[in-house]
Formats: sequence, structure tokens, C-alpha cells
Amino acid sequence: MSEHSIAGKKVAFLLTDGVEQIELTSPWQAVKDAGGQPTLVAPTSGKLQGYNGTEKGDTFDVDLTVTEANASDYDALVLPGGVVNADHLRVDKDAQSFTRSFFEQHKPVASICHGPWLLIEAGVLAGRNVTSYHTLQTDLKNAGANWTDEEVVVDQGLVTSRTPDDLPAFNSKLVEEISEGRHAGQTA
Repeated sequence: MSEHSIAGKKVAFLLTDGVEQIELTSPWQAVKDAGGQPTLVAPTSGKLQGYNGTEKGDTFDVDLTVTEANASDYDALVLPGGVVNADHLRVDKDAQSFTRSFFEQHKPVASICHGPWLLIEAGVLAGRNVTSYHTLQTDLKNAGANWTDEEVVVDQGLVTSRTPDDLPAFNSKLVEEISEGRHAGQTA
């Protein structure tokens, strides 16, 4: 159980097929354990295919499509990783707009592994401190971010981590930032 309560807070998880399953299920459970209400948001309705590395994992029911969802209805956003998931999301204009809205509203956003690819396309990383899976570091630096190879980096409500190994620290900081609420420095 987290030391921070986020009772009643609504958290959108934005993903699509190819999500790294543990990067969805572990933060999802952390949000629930701290009293939050997670919602699975995706570009399309139906079920999404999770992966454990390159092996198919479980499927997950979509609660709302990204065109149905409104950032103002949520207290925070989580962007799980997975190469295929992140690659498809980053070119989705609705996913970009939905993500950017959280920054415009100064709300916490947490992104792990390949998830920060979407942050690049949303145009929200200039001058921000981040980490990610190591292969994204050049992309993130080219987008104006300050990339470091650390377990978890927190910058004014923006939480980033590298891999599933970092999930304990990622989940802890995710819940902490949600409990703190809006951050003035969290801007698009």
C-alpha cells in the first residue's frame, strides 16, 4: 500500500495493442491500491493485446476511446511502454492531443520505457528532465529534453522511467505526484 492516498482520483491509462503488459498492470494496480480509479483509454474500442516481451500476454478491455475521453475528466495520465504500442500511439493525432491536454492543465503524467515517444510528438518535452529506455535518448534529446540514465526522473509532475525493473520506483513516484495534484511547472 502506498503512503500516499489518491482516493477518488481518476487516472487515464493511454495505450494500444503491443503494450508491455507489466508496464500496464503494475502501475494500474498501484493506482488502485492507493485508492485511485484507473480507466483504459485507447484509439479503438474492444480489446487490446498485451505482450510480455515478444510473447503474447493477456488482452485488456478498452473503457473509452481517446476521442470519447476528455483530459479534464482525469487527474493524471499514464503512458505504458512497449515498442509496438508506443510506435502506434505516437503517430495518432488524437492520442497526441489528449496527452498534450494533461500538460496544458498542469496534471501529472507518467511514462515508462518507450512511452515517451508520444511525449515527443505531443510537443511537451522542451527543457524537461526525463529518462526512458536507452534507445530513445537521442530522440528525446532532439526534442529538447534533458535525458539521464536513472531509475526514475520526476520533473514538475512528469514521471519517467526506463524499464520494467524500475516499476517499484515508477509506481511510487506516480502515486506521489498524483497525490500532490496539479504542478505549475507541468506545461505544454
